[in-house]
Amino acid sequence: MHSMANPVLVNNLRGAQIESRHRGRVAVCDPHGKSILERGDVALPVYPRSAIKPLQALPLIESGAADHFALGDADIALACSSHSAEAMHTGAIRDWLARIDLDEDSLECGPHPPYNEAAAAALIRAGEAPGRIHNNCSGKHTAMLTTCRFLGEETRGYIEFAHPAQQRWFDVLGEFAGVDMQRLPAGLDGCGIPVIAIPLQSIATAFARFAAPDDLAAPRRDAIERIADAIAAHPLLIDGSGRFCSEIMALTGRRVLVKGGADGVFTAAIPEQGLGIALKVDDGNGEAAEIALLAVLEQLGSLRPDEL
Repeated sequence: MHSMANPVLVNNLRGAQIESRHRGRVAVCDPHGKSILERGDVALPVYPRSAIKPLQALPLIESGAADHFALGDADIALACSSHSAEAMHTGAIRDWLARIDLDEDSLECGPHPPYNEAAAAALIRAGEAPGRIHNNCSGKHTAMLTTCRFLGEETRGYIEFAHPAQQRWFDVLGEFAGVDMQRLPAGLDGCGIPVIAIPLQSIATAFARFAAPDDLAAPRRDAIERIADAIAAHPLLIDGSGRFCSEIMALTGRRVLVKGGADGVFTAAIPEQGLGIALKVDDGNGEAAEIALLAVLEQLGSLRPDEL
């Protein structure tokens, strides 16, 4: 029912003929939750998937774990990443795991082949199966393990709903989005941790607060600035060679911070404008979601014509 109410965001043309249409919804909000631009049913909850990783990384810094283990910007960027499992990603995560006295077996995300074709082919040539470290979410999982190690918590089962590692980011996201995370629909994300369905408008508000953290207490504001700096400094670590989010942030640096998630979800924080963006393409088409996000960034004037 809902998808029929949502407008067509993207037409896919072959020649002069529209071959497929992609409906969806878009919310652009300020830090107070005021709607700046909306298309479709923005009150309907969506699973934000990997698009909320910059917020999920906040406990790593706020707990003191990042400082305790002397994490650098590259590590913090990897905590926010949906990486391609190129050597620059997997090598850095192996080093990071060693620093917290754990190894790849401690990761509870399942293995899948690298998103990067050359990295996947190299594994095949070497006669090796993909490992957990090749999972695009292994940076986020390593970040969660790091916080557990620092706080002296049991690392086995850290992906379970009731584990403090999950409850911490529920608390963060609930505060940013202004929702009760315990009362919203829940499922399992592709990497095994819980995923919570949040109204699209609330997700956009959360990223507006990330974009403009001036009203927040100093420790949280500093943690946000650190994450934003890390992402801007290491755009290739967030996605990978030739991938959408990395390409945008390589051009814009800190001006436009974007993060994709599976099944046609995107978020963005625009610090100069103090805006947050959340969008969902109903049929989950990732390419359509990229086009839709570019159209929103164009409409807001967030990207210069040469960058577009």
